[in-house]
Amino acid sequence: MLGGILSQAAGNSTVAGLAAKVGLTPQQVEMALAAQGSAHKQPGDTVAQAAQQTGLPQDKLSQIVGHLGGEGALGPVASMIEGQAGGLTGALGKFL
Repeated sequence: MLGGILSQAAGNSTVAGLAAKVGLTPQQVEMALAAQGSAHKQPGDTVAQAAQQTGLPQDKLSQIVGHLGGEGALGPVASMIEGQAGGLTGALGKFL
């Protein structure tokens, strides 16, 4: 299921734009969004957990969270990963 959601984002200009803003590749942003969405549902520091899971720097992950509108914006990302919000790229467009 996650692969299907992320495949929707592949090559999407919203993901590419976010990647350019934070200095990562679109694939890294997709990986970061998936990890942050998953970590958001867990207790503890979302960014630290996502960094541990992906190997990406915490400062880059924090920048992504900031561009999405803050920690609270990760709730919809987590829901999308669970297949409840209609697709990753559509919701990203609402935040960026």
